[in-house]
Amino acid sequence: MRSPRALLGRLSGLRVRMVAGFCAVALLSSVLASGLAYVLVRRAILQRTQDAVLAEVRETVARTVPPELPPDAGHAVAADLERALTKQDGRTRAYAVALPLDREVPLPHEVGPQLHVPVGREFARRAARGMVFQRVVHDGRPYLLVGTHVTGYRTTVEEPQRTTPPIVFVSVSLQREEADLRSFTRAVAIADVMALAAAFVLALLATRSVLLPVRQLGTAARALGDGRLETRLRVRGRDELADLARTFNGTAEALERTVTELRAMEAASRRFVADVSHELRTPLTAMIAVTDVLAEEGGASPAGGTAARLVVAEVRRLGVLVENLIEISRFDSGAAALVPDDLVVAEAVTATLAARGWSGQVPVRGPDDLVARLDPRRFDVIIANLAGNALRHGAPPVRLDFRPASRRDRPGFELTITDRGPGIPDDMLALVFDRFVKAEAARTRSEGSGLGLSIARENARLHGGTLEAANAAEGGAVFTLWLPLDRR
Repeated sequence: MRSPRALLGRLSGLRVRMVAGFCAVALLSSVLASGLAYVLVRRAILQRTQDAVLAEVRETVARTVPPELPPDAGHAVAADLERALTKQDGRTRAYAVALPLDREVPLPHEVGPQLHVPVGREFARRAARGMVFQRVVHDGRPYLLVGTHVTGYRTTVEEPQRTTPPIVFVSVSLQREEADLRSFTRAVAIADVMALAAAFVLALLATRSVLLPVRQLGTAARALGDGRLETRLRVRGRDELADLARTFNGTAEALERTVTELRAMEAASRRFVADVSHELRTPLTAMIAVTDVLAEEGGASPAGGTAARLVVAEVRRLGVLVENLIEISRFDSGAAALVPDDLVVAEAVTATLAARGWSGQVPVRGPDDLVARLDPRRFDVIIANLAGNALRHGAPPVRLDFRPASRRDRPGFELTITDRGPGIPDDMLALVFDRFVKAEAARTRSEGSGLGLSIARENARLHGGTLEAANAAEGGAVFTLWLPLDRR
């Protein structure tokens, strides 16, 4: 299962953001277009129905009402208008009335529920002055209400108190138009969903064409970081991504050229150090033998003995430095190899200390039956360098402890060497295993070569282990060596 952080990172990735952006733009555009289309279609449908109803009312009134009205003919004309305007399907209803001029116009609800909706007094007054209309919603249903006053006629007898022009009210149900608008809304919604789906598919295709070169660039960059300097990208097209691929190829080519030159220079320097060290070994061996003889012969006089011993010490020191340089060159060239054997750790540590005369100075504590698969010579070098460093630069008591310890489910043992000296300066902790680094850097001369700890750590790595340095809380330096018990 993916962790929440990894899932959150995937959900906030470039693909998801690009697809979301595509879909958001498509949805917004589709909704705006659909809303505008709905407004225009609704207006057109209602306007068409409204115009048709108004034209029909005018035509019916003109056809039904004669140019000249006889006395008391208003009621008959009103009845004719109601019959002519009322539809059998119930969609259109009409109410007409003719009254003497000195009376108020009665409202439709005062004489019966002829219409779908009630008529207000103000609407009736406006209808008495001419044709008016409005759209109303009654009981959740839409209707068109029309009112008009029949004008432009002459009575045959001038008795206006006996007759009035008919006033007509017509209500038309707009449920059919509302159903058409609902159907249009459903069609628009389906179109919006289809547009969103199409935008999603197109966004996936578009992001794939954009992200595929980005992924290839990431893969190539990781390969370049892993050391495969011959990695190049295939350039396609002439867009920004193609320019990026060309830039990457140029950078990789320059990096490969530079790294190749640096590797050649490094290999040449390693060969130089190795060659010089090997060339110095033979004359140094002869010089050590000669200086030993000189030291024996010069022992008769105090001055000669001192000079001879100084020469012997310096030649031996130079010999150790040459041997260390040869060992370093083996590590650098990858020629260093292990010759493992089953060792009893306690016996191997005791033998190393005894060979150098340190048995009484470095007490050893640890299980006697701990056996590990190690290279005896390289393990001896590690212990000798760590113990010698503690004895030279630390202060007694120097203690060596080892015990079984597993790391990352791999069985091994941990060996620590501690002293009560001044410890390692804080600015030297990160550099203590570097080559030619000494704890007392200000001194021009010291007994060590500055390569012992570096060689010790390289030997630990060769075994698949680690070597770490720290300062103890109570004072002094602590070197911790961890090595696996077996080789994998």
